[in-house]
Amino acid sequence: MRDGFVKVAAGTPKIRVADCDYNAGQIIALIKEAAAQGVKVLALPELCVTGYTCGDLFLQDTLLDGAERALGRILEETKELDLLTALGMPVRAGGKLFNCAVVIQKGSVLAIIPKTYVPNYGEFYETRWFHPCDRDWDETLIPRGSLLDFGNYGSVGQALIRFPDMPDLTIGVELCEDLWAADPPSRRLAEAGATLILNLSASDELTGKASYRRQLVLSQSARLCCGYIYADAGEGESTTDVVFSGHNMIAENGVLLAEKRFSTGLTISEIDVQRLAYERRRLTTFPLVSHAERLYWDETKITLSDTPLTRPISPTPFIPSDEGHRAERCEEILTIAALGLKKRLEHTNAPCAVVGLSGGLDSTLAILITAKAFDMLGKDRKGILAVTMPCFGTTRRTRSNAEILARELGTDFMEVNISKAVEQHFADIGQSMDDHSVTFENAQARERTQLLMDLANQRGGLVIGTGDLSELALGWATYNGDHMSMYAVNASIPKTLVRHLVAYEADRLGGRAGEVLRDILDTPVSPELLPPKDGEIAQKTEDLVGPYELHDFFLYYAIRWGFRPRKVFRLAMCALGDRYDRETLLKWLKNFYRRFFFQQFKRSCLPDGPKVGSVTLSPRGDWRMPSDAVAKLWLDELETL
Repeated sequence: MRDGFVKVAAGTPKIRVADCDYNAGQIIALIKEAAAQGVKVLALPELCVTGYTCGDLFLQDTLLDGAERALGRILEETKELDLLTALGMPVRAGGKLFNCAVVIQKGSVLAIIPKTYVPNYGEFYETRWFHPCDRDWDETLIPRGSLLDFGNYGSVGQALIRFPDMPDLTIGVELCEDLWAADPPSRRLAEAGATLILNLSASDELTGKASYRRQLVLSQSARLCCGYIYADAGEGESTTDVVFSGHNMIAENGVLLAEKRFSTGLTISEIDVQRLAYERRRLTTFPLVSHAERLYWDETKITLSDTPLTRPISPTPFIPSDEGHRAERCEEILTIAALGLKKRLEHTNAPCAVVGLSGGLDSTLAILITAKAFDMLGKDRKGILAVTMPCFGTTRRTRSNAEILARELGTDFMEVNISKAVEQHFADIGQSMDDHSVTFENAQARERTQLLMDLANQRGGLVIGTGDLSELALGWATYNGDHMSMYAVNASIPKTLVRHLVAYEADRLGGRAGEVLRDILDTPVSPELLPPKDGEIAQKTEDLVGPYELHDFFLYYAIRWGFRPRKVFRLAMCALGDRYDRETLLKWLKNFYRRFFFQQFKRSCLPDGPKVGSVTLSPRGDWRMPSDAVAKLWLDELETL
């Protein structure tokens, strides 16, 4: 449960209809199995103590007494476990019968939550037996001190359970049809602070129903920014007219973490309540959690421990793992970026776009997006001026690739060797050609930007920026050099995604264009500002700042989700520990935080550029940070690791 992770489970016991003692044994076994696997919160199906399909037997005291005895046995045999469990059973109260979730822990009943919306349609005839818990119910129906004690729920009969040792975890419960209603109880529970919703359900299986049910769970968890555990009835229920599949799901903020269907047993994952709490703080539309009248609150404790993670943690969080989804995402990003540039070209009535084409990945993506924007405008691609500007570090490979790509895309092309201009500048400022310091590198970058700007002025055009999101995060750009442009189409695209976008275009274009794009993909990432060695690139970016796959991972979790350094490191060990050892991950994570803080001044004055994903560092959009913020707190925490 450290770092906000809570191991949770949805369980479906194999039951017998109306055999409460047998069902109690199955429930106890499932609770103990969950506890053995480190689960802290377990949801079981609706009416699992009796079976959902008992029909008119629900009205008989024999069954109801048996259910209460079964609950007593469950409480007795699980009293040593701090696992919190919600199970379903019928409860008599106020002369009526209620379909309830009973929340238990350490041999005690913490809460009893009646179903709010009781259906009476199709195959569901619950109003024949069960009374709805409507908003007019405002009295205690079960005496205090009895085995089944409602407590003081107020008028809606709903409860929230809080954990003082883990303040980001608050649990609310609803039952089956409650989720299908126009105003689900989970909405009020989330607004009152619930970060984890348990749904005890008995939803029969029909063709196509599983996808609709899944959609409901995912959309509700996203709308409420919560974790959602859906536990469904399964094998053992009567099949007189319908079949139950045990469709269990665990979702978090619109993402499905685990799912099982047509089976019994446990479905396990971890909910990250710190992540949910951060997102609620960030979203100004999520309501303030204030005193919730009409809700019953209880508090309990769960032993805090390290939670081994089984939930999927992608080593490339910006890139979908599914090939079809990845291709769809690539096309969408290219279109969004091109639409942004299209609007800027229309607004300025610019006849020309100037791109510094180096033969590297970023400038390649920039010219591909520019070509797409020109196509959208119905403009001749000859209006795109691709400029290659070889200097001291340029290799024949990149220069050749730039020229071939421009020709294959049908753009105008120009080569301007800037060596003499830079040498003259060095002479003017007294810089030795043998001094390969930062001045040696940055002078070339600034000369290139000046040349591009002047060419754009000559043609009444715009300089298209090539820098990507990863470079912005690390400050890997020359201030007022490649840092600057008139519209930065790559500004919110991380380096790992740039690679996939270029690969997507290589597959789409095919032919000679596809070949040169694939060779560009195989070229080491480099600014080519230092003289080559034996004709090969001497300056490899990832040797200097670290692997981009690591920095993109750090960027996603440190900035998008605001995770503390310790947690980012833990996730990196889970996702990337098979490729990098602990010392290497820690080294580059420290480097990420140092550079991210120190280089903020470059991000404070960025050119315009389109946002294409959930992470962007534009000072006008998603990221506001003073340039003189200090990284000490973050780096100090890393030192403790």
